[in-house]
Amino acid sequence: MSLRFIGIDPNTGQGESPTVWVDENRGELVIQGWKPDEATEAECAAFEMPGHAVGIPEHEQVVRVPARMVSILREACDAAERAQLR
Repeated sequence: MSLRFIGIDPNTGQGESPTVWVDENRGELVIQGWKPDEATEAECAAFEMPGHAVGIPEHEQVVRVPARMVSILREACDAAERAQLR
């Protein structure tokens, strides 16, 4: 895996470090964030969308990242998109 560091939460404190990378080989975002509280996870798991099963599959996880990281996420999205064009 070839991860390219994009950015970290600009307000990172001790023990808190939401971070974003791009896997340029796969054209995917890799996001480290906070674990959701039970209410958030339950709300995500209950979300219904036509054509999709309700719930969070065992191989997936919901994470939280602060809105102040939007510009970092945009940069990561652009980098992932460019990686797919290769």
